[in-house]
Amino acid sequence: MAEQAIAQELVREHLARLNEPSPMPPSERDALRNRIKSLLKERDAVLVAHYYTDPEIQALAEETGGCVSDSLEMARFGRDHPASQLVVAGVKFMGETAKILSPEKRVMMPTLEATCSLDIGCPADEFAAFCDQHPDRTVVVYANTSAAVKARADWVVTSSIALDVVDYLDSQGEKILWAPDKHLGDYVARETGADVLLWDGACIVHEEFKAQGILDLKKVYPEAAVLVHPESPASVVALADVVGSTTQIINAARDLPNQQVIVATDQGIFYKLQQLVPHKELIIAPTAGNGATCRSCANCPWMAMNGLQNLVTVLEQGGNEIEVDPELGAKAMKPLTRMLDFAAARR
Repeated sequence: MAEQAIAQELVREHLARLNEPSPMPPSERDALRNRIKSLLKERDAVLVAHYYTDPEIQALAEETGGCVSDSLEMARFGRDHPASQLVVAGVKFMGETAKILSPEKRVMMPTLEATCSLDIGCPADEFAAFCDQHPDRTVVVYANTSAAVKARADWVVTSSIALDVVDYLDSQGEKILWAPDKHLGDYVARETGADVLLWDGACIVHEEFKAQGILDLKKVYPEAAVLVHPESPASVVALADVVGSTTQIINAARDLPNQQVIVATDQGIFYKLQQLVPHKELIIAPTAGNGATCRSCANCPWMAMNGLQNLVTVLEQGGNEIEVDPELGAKAMKPLTRMLDFAAARR
């Protein structure tokens, strides 16, 4: 069948990229890795990395006592770790969140150019004006936003707790103003039945997953579980066996009995998945049609900007420091704390 050939090529293409050797000579790569390990100790620094960064960066974080996780857990880990300096491998809003939770610590990033389409697509001044137009609504923003947008919110949520928070607010009779991801917001509205007014934003990676591509894969792998991040379009979410955050997707891949798993999120997550379920067949969901050069290019270009070389440079030379105005940080801390307290109370 044509679908089977396409699906098998998709899997081969993905596995080839995962196992593709670094263009850097092994000796140079090893030297950089060793230098980073030494510098982290010398600088009293800890490396926290997102699941979507390069596997080499994730491995370094693990090997040096750091953290590989989602954005909020990265910030919480940094807050609770005794190191005086945090090196955040991810995108800029993650560095800002780390700084908000640890204002007394120095927070650096391998590059300040690494941003996020959700952050870019929700400028603080335009968002504030939008909120002012709807003063009767409770403002709930996704963690993938700037410190200034968080400071304008009543609640900050992650994808793992968004349903619970909005369901709670709805039970209190509150109407929601949601930003910035329209797909996640639409999913939350449909699942909770809440009155949700959506900001028009989207993740450039998750928005590209295709329902037809997943249907084609299911013809070849009918027993595979489909795991989808809720930043994906509704047509993709509708095909999922599990819809959840990066951490929830990882847990589902581990806990489900299915030996084949189709995953619709950034392919950086496969590093952790391969560690936890090496016996399972992991298949990246398609992001483009049959005629595309790459049918599974689910990789954030900004996450990919975190590399060994710029990590060494920032540890050696400093710079790339995240600064958040103290007054702004204090305002952003309030909706973050509200979420953290809510999560703690529900545990």
